Amino acid sequence: MSKTPLGTLFSDWDRCVVGLGAPNLSTLRLLDGDVSEAFRELTRRARQSGFDLRCASGYRSLDRQTAIWNGKFQGVRSVEDDQGVALERHAYSALEWIHKILRFSALPGTSRHHWGTDCDVYDAAAVADDYKLQLTVIESRVQFGELHRWLDEQIESDNSCGFFRPYAQDRGGISVEPWHLSYAPLASEFEWRLRPALWRDLCSDQSIEGLAAFDAELEDIFERFVRVPQEWCPEHYRSGRSN
Repeated sequence: MSKTPLGTLFSDWDRCVVGLGAPNLSTLRLLDGDVSEAFRELTRRARQSGFDLRCASGYRSLDRQTAIWNGKFQGVRSVEDDQGVALERHAYSALEWIHKILRFSALPGTSRHHWGTDCDVYDAAAVADDYKLQLTVIESRVQFGELHRWLDEQIESDNSCGFFRPYAQDRGGISVEPWHLSYAPLASEFEWRLRPALWRDLCSDQSIEGLAAFDAELEDIFERFVRVPQEWCPEHYRSGRSN
């Protein structure tokens, strides 16, 4: 495994990119400052249209993502197919199983939730207080269909306070996630910095299950399950960065 020479110093940016350093979090579980203020504005606009926009999940540390990943790799946590059918661990090789996990869960160190720029949203006004949130495509179309149609309109007109959907299209890697919003002005900087070499340097010595199976495939995993098309947000949000 090739790594950066010893003595290389990593910036706070680098550590935050892979979830080792926590951004300046607000009570919204998002990055303090522009992201939280922008989300508050988006919730205000949603409220005016009859929606109670809530953040179900914001920042997630590397340790938390690793716990989720390891549970799925070990078969302790459920891994499902596109139809929501639970899969059996013994039916797949280690690499095949990793691809199944990656369809719906990010490899630790590559989750956009590490950045404090991304959140999973829902409409609390559309369900009962004791409703168990699923965050599935079917749920987004049925229970929260009106909210997502409203978000579609805001995003299409660039009136979504800087939030866009990085997983709006199924390209054969990670599944479509209508509920996943990303604050483009800052997320575009993080995604530009996230590269396989940085992941190897900062994450390869973490207790991530399956490393031996996917190490040689890391570049392909980044291409299929990490990188998103630049068109996920308008060009003027990308600060001149390109993937």
